[in-house]
Parts: sequence; structure tokens; C-alpha cells
Amino acid sequence: MPTATSNRRRITLTVVQNLAPNSIVWDADLKGFCARRQSGTTVSYLVKTRVAGRIRWIAIGRHGQPWTPETARKRALKILADPLAAETAAPSPLPAVMTVADAAQQFFATHGRKLKPRTIEGYQRHHRIYIMPALGREPITALTRAQISKHHAAWSAHPRAANHALAYLSKLLNWAEAQGYRPEGSNPVPRIERYHENRRERFLTSEELGRLGTALVQADTECLVSPSALAAIRLLIFTGARLNEILTLKWSYVDLERRMIFLPDSKTGQKPIILNDAALEVLAARPRLVGNPYVITGHRDGASLVNLQKPWRAIRAKAGLDDVRLHDLRHTFASIAVASGGSLPILGRQLGHSQPQTTQRYAHLADDPVRQLTETTGQTLAQALKPLGSP
Repeated sequence: MPTATSNRRRITLTVVQNLAPNSIVWDADLKGFCARRQSGTTVSYLVKTRVAGRIRWIAIGRHGQPWTPETARKRALKILADPLAAETAAPSPLPAVMTVADAAQQFFATHGRKLKPRTIEGYQRHHRIYIMPALGREPITALTRAQISKHHAAWSAHPRAANHALAYLSKLLNWAEAQGYRPEGSNPVPRIERYHENRRERFLTSEELGRLGTALVQADTECLVSPSALAAIRLLIFTGARLNEILTLKWSYVDLERRMIFLPDSKTGQKPIILNDAALEVLAARPRLVGNPYVITGHRDGASLVNLQKPWRAIRAKAGLDDVRLHDLRHTFASIAVASGGSLPILGRQLGHSQPQTTQRYAHLADDPVRQLTETTGQTLAQALKPLGSP
């Protein structure tokens, strides 16, 4: 080994990035494991140990190609456990050139445990449909803005999905930077222009709500759908909650005395839902089944209702509302709240929006209160401008 200055501390990404030329840093937690930078810019991971009574230096690999401090430490542990086998075995369990597909596999295996299941499902879907066919075989270290822009342009037929796939890819590249697979600050995705998305905002009118109410009563009378499905739809209407929040609602989350639902987890984390009289009436009518913790019970013992789409299609057909989705009930709750004079920040709290701009989409629905205020103000000013003595 060439002469080099050395010190001892836990080998981390920061330590490796700041390692001076001709230096060695020994890991403070794992004896024999070190990182070395020679006169150039490359850092290598090595293990110093004894094999058959003689000192051996066993190379693990170069940093970022595709080793990181953590993956190199795991390899070092295996070498120190059986150095003789390590000398004859393949030196790396990782590919010589890490592709986008290789990085995604590690991303889902490690970082995926920190994400919500629905988020992971979405990421995996975007990766499978949009990223893998076009970019999966590309080296993660060499992925450029031009490459990504080219393929994003090819996804123009599905702008919303393409933008979501781009957001996932940005997340993957940021993770790759943190692992040392790409230089810090090299993620090109934030500089790529997204497609304009025409958000679908369908709100039920008063007349349409009347038709829906009639259909719900008829469906109940005719036993067209289950009582659980009817209760779920009514709760969606009266709370503005998300579909999954209602279908997975447990009685332990409901506090009827305080008129609240306390969700321990939702799309945006913990979330309180304030209950109005209509929602309380629906909950009060629901039976509490022994051995089943859910408010909206399913067909199997101890389970919740899983799919509300089929009963909803039957009810909306009866109401003549074939273009209305279940999520549009949430939009309708928001539209009526704003048109009734509710403030956007307060509405955002009830709906569980983490970003103010998400609630801002309903701002234009406040036209009627603004119009009423403007009319009242105009009348007051007109009265004040009348000549003295006039009626």
C-alpha cells in the first residue's frame, strides 16, 4: 500500500466526499474497513485483514461505481467474517455499471420502507409503464436532461401520468445522489418543463344533488346496494373525505361526543375530520359488529368494504349522473362550502390538504359571496352619493 495519512471515524458519505488526496480513513465501528483516496479524485473501499496468517488488502470497489459507504460496509462485514472465501468469490454483489433499473430496485428495497404503500404502488406503476421501457437500461450516472426531456415529450398523450412519472424519476435521482451514485446537485428533472394539466373539476348542482338523494332513497328501498355502500356514499357527501379514508374508517377513530373523526394516518398524515349533523346521523345508524372494527363493513367477517365502484355505478345510473365519479363528491362538498362563505384555509383543514395551492382551485367558486358583497357595497355607496334632501 502506498504511504498515506490516516485517521479513524465512522465512514459516511460526507467523510468520503471530503477525503483529501493521499488519505485513508479507517472506520471507527468496523475494524479493518477503510476508504482511501490516492492522488486522483477516486475513492476506493478496502478491507485489511489476515488470511492464512498473512496481512491481506482486499478491494471492495470504487465509490459511486456503484459502492456507497453503507453497501461497502456490508460487503466488508462479509469479508471479515470469511476472508478466504472473499478472495475467491466475485468481488461485488452489485452490477459493474448501475442502470436506472438497478437503482430503482435498490430504491424500492431500501427507501421504499419509509413511504406509504399507495405511494410505493404509484411509483412502481410509473416505473414499469413510463421509465423502464425507455430509460431502464441507461446508466444512472449518465442520465441527462436531454434524454429525460426526449422521453417526456413522447408521453404527451398522457400528460398527467407523464408528470407523475417525472416526479417519481426526480425522487429516484435525488436518492441516487444521496447514495453517491450521482454527483450532488446533478438531478436534471427540476429543470424540465411539465405538461399543463387540465384538472377535471365536476361539481354537482342543487338539482343534481336532489336526483342523487332520490336515487339513494330508492336504492335503499329496493335493496339495490348494501347498507354499507349507502352509508359510505353518504359519508363521502357529508364529510368531503377521501374514499379510502371512509372505507378504512374504524370505530376507534370516531368520537361521537366530540363530533370528530381522528384519522391516525391519511394521504397527508394524521388528520381530524369535523362531523356535521348529517354525518353524525349516518354514523349513529351504523351497527357495530362484534369482531369487526370497521364502520363500513364488508361481506367477510372482520373486514371492511373493499370496492364501492360497482354500487356507485348502479346509484349514479339511477340518478342519471353517469359522468360523476366518487371523488367528485369531495369536490362538491368543497364547492358548496366555499359558495356558502367558507374560507379556503379552513376548508383546506377539513379536506386535509397539505398545500394551500391544492385548496386554491376552489377559489373561483366564491363568486356568489363576492358578488353579494359587491352589490351590498354598491348600494351603500349609491345611497351615500344621493343629493342632500333627496329620498
